[in-house]
Amino acid sequence: MNVTDTAPTFASNGAAVQAAHAIREGVLHEVRKAVVGQDEALELMLCGLIAGGHVLLEGVPGVAKTLMAKALSRSIGADFKRIQFTPDLMPADILGTSVFDLKTQSFVLVKGPIFTDLLLADEINRAPAKTQSALLEAMQERGVSLEGRNLVLSPLFTVFATQNPVESEGTYPLPEAQLDRFLLKIEVGYPAPEEEDAILAAVHRGFDSGDLARAGVNAAVGKDGLLAARAALNEVTVEPPVLAYVRKLVAATRSSSRIRLGAGPRAGVHLLLAAKALAALRGRGFVTPDDVRFLAGPVLKHRLLLSPDAELDGATPSDVLREVVQGVEVPR
Repeated sequence: MNVTDTAPTFASNGAAVQAAHAIREGVLHEVRKAVVGQDEALELMLCGLIAGGHVLLEGVPGVAKTLMAKALSRSIGADFKRIQFTPDLMPADILGTSVFDLKTQSFVLVKGPIFTDLLLADEINRAPAKTQSALLEAMQERGVSLEGRNLVLSPLFTVFATQNPVESEGTYPLPEAQLDRFLLKIEVGYPAPEEEDAILAAVHRGFDSGDLARAGVNAAVGKDGLLAARAALNEVTVEPPVLAYVRKLVAATRSSSRIRLGAGPRAGVHLLLAAKALAALRGRGFVTPDDVRFLAGPVLKHRLLLSPDAELDGATPSDVLREVVQGVEVPR
């Protein structure tokens, strides 16, 4: 893949924010060559990447979750690997292991697929707990303890995990501790009728989701440029009332009678970082309350456990969180 050598260079006068916005436009332009619709999901995935967090994609099979991750990685010139999670998947299948080399008569460490920039964990909820715990360390520390050594992962290392919300047979619900490590949970829905027409027309013309090069998806930015774009977060200002709004939203999830387990401090940190990333990607040097409200669902809902009464009422975390958000005064 050819990546442009002219990675964005950022000055301290707001250029970082404008460069982050340019990256957004360039990346979305490239990804749209392969993905029809799903603009909001794509923006949120890019938001997670800029904020340095991991992303959980939830949706029924066939709504382009895997394709979005593959196209996004190609559009930023990143190394990409995919793991299909199954009930018999072992930690060594992810991390790697030592094998005996007959030529050198010694053990050689063979690194697993986790040593990459973007890792697609497909159907992550199909793996057992011991495999989940191996992934958990890598997500939190961006490092791996393997064969008595601590190995550092790529500075761009990001997990895009997918799960099917309707199938339960042969699955293991993700523990709360691991869910809390995901910056965002994005619900990927069905395309609109006109978007589905466009998908069918593209396939009729010969589009192959397995051949993104033929589809014309190229790198809009290099890895160094994307890492540099994270510097834009330092230039995005957050006024005290907006900062307090973030805290109040998170705290409100702990005081609601319809929520048994509310969001912790990490959720507030993630909400703040995501809001700053979103502002930068949209070309603004400041966070607005609308940024925070827009991201409240993707950042908070997967961290909540509803009360028995709420579950009996048929409420979902999205429903309850919407009530909580509406009950917190928006700063003017």
